[in-house]
Formats: sequence, structure tokens, C-alpha cells
Amino acid sequence: MKIKKMLSIVAVGVLCLGVLTACGGKASQKNALPDEKAGSASVSLDGSTSMEKVIGILGESFQKDTGIAFTYNPTGSGSGIKAVSEGRCDIGLASRNLKDEEKASGLTETVIAHDGIAMIVNPDNPIRNLSITDIVGIYTGKITNWSQVGGKDEKIVVIGREAGSGTRDGFESITKTKNACKYRQELTSTGDVITTVAQNPNAIGYASAASIKNSVKALTVDGVAVNEENIQNGKYTIQRPFVLVTKKAVKLSDAAKKFFDYATSRTSNELISKAGVVPAN
Repeated sequence: MKIKKMLSIVAVGVLCLGVLTACGGKASQKNALPDEKAGSASVSLDGSTSMEKVIGILGESFQKDTGIAFTYNPTGSGSGIKAVSEGRCDIGLASRNLKDEEKASGLTETVIAHDGIAMIVNPDNPIRNLSITDIVGIYTGKITNWSQVGGKDEKIVVIGREAGSGTRDGFESITKTKNACKYRQELTSTGDVITTVAQNPNAIGYASAASIKNSVKALTVDGVAVNEENIQNGKYTIQRPFVLVTKKAVKLSDAAKKFFDYATSRTSNELISKAGVVPAN
């Protein structure tokens, strides 16, 4: 009994610290051994870094309510979709809708929330608002200096996400800039984008509104702030879905099904709103 109690405490501690293991790698298998010995069920998720906050809140509450072990590997939407497709995790996470070819391969999507993609700059940047036209001009290289949009006479440093990122896909789809963006840096996580913009007074980036910190400033877009009300009513146009990805031909384990039902139930709406995104239900 002491051993079981110790393992349970370790598992909860790991979750709270966010040091969660991959659902398909050696580290994941190693960390799964204590659960197996304790005879407990587990559920593994892999994918979108933008969903880290909402999944962390849902996962912590789910584990507390059910006692089922929960792991989340923030690898990016593309990697999460691939992981569930290859059977390396129970549920994939994507901050974009599935593509037609992904659906044709047997995957299905369930939207649990809607998130605004915030345009962020360094707090020292005097710019407070940009139009969609300005944003497109900046990201395609037609606007290269902040003075062209009412700012300082400084060269704009354009920051974005890596190919395969759901945030990048959402941003480029909405702004119609696919294959046209001229990035100075392409970073692998939401946190990296926020940190980089926070450290560079001439940088601009995009990131999940749910992940924004005081270290950066979220701009209004065409005069509309990125908040829950404007995302819900559609006035804030740069937004995308948060999606659970599953495989049609594969039945979820009992533990995974319980998490899926938990995350998509109306009772989880308060938790999803607490994460700063708008519940889909």
C-alpha cells in the first residue's frame, strides 16, 4: 500500500510540473511501468502545443476525479495527428481542422473549443492595432519597417511557427498567406514564439490567445480585441478550433473513452473557459 501511495504521488507531481512523457517513446514506456504494476488505467495524448493549457487543466481535473493516469506530449499538431494515426497514442490533439486527406485515411475530429490566434509584439512597441491588410503585408514581406504602419523607424522581425504547426496552418489559412510568408524565425512551440517576441522590441509573432503572458502585448486586429466574447461572436477573425483526433477503425480503451467523454461534456465547459478559450458545446 505504501508503494502504491508513493507511485500515485509521483504521478501527480509529474503532471503538475508539466514534465509529461511521450506517448510512443522509450521514456513513455518506462514511466508507464509503475501504473501497470499498480494496476491502474492510463490515457495518453500527443499534439498541439497551443492546447497545452486547456489540456493541462482538463487532464489534471480528470485524473483527480477518476484516478486514471494522464500523459500529454506537446509535439505540435502535425506530430499529434501522425501519432494517433500510427497508434502511438490514444488521442491526438490539433489546433486546426483535419485536412481532407487525413479524414480519408480514417481519422475523425471532435472540436472541443475555439481559440483566437493573437498577434503579439513586444510591450515597448507603440503599435496597438493592425488591420488584416497590414498583417498580410508584414508576413509576405511587402511591409518591412514599423514606420510603414505608424510605428518606429525599425526593421520588422517576423516570427512564426514551424511547418506542421496547427497555429501556423490556422494563421496562414485565415490570412491567405500559405507559401507566401517570409519568416525571420520559424519556432517549434507557442512558448518559444512568446519568449522570442518578449525579448525583441522589433518582433511580431502569432500565438494562441490562451497562452499569452504579460511579457508580450496582444494587438487588436481591425480594432477588435482577442477575447472570449469576440471569439464567440466571430468578430475576431483570426481564430481556429481545438480538436481531439481519433481513429475511426480503432476503439478507444476504457480509460481513453472516459477522458474523451469528460473533455466533450458540458460539465467541462467551465474548465475550458478557465483555460482562456471558448467551449464548443
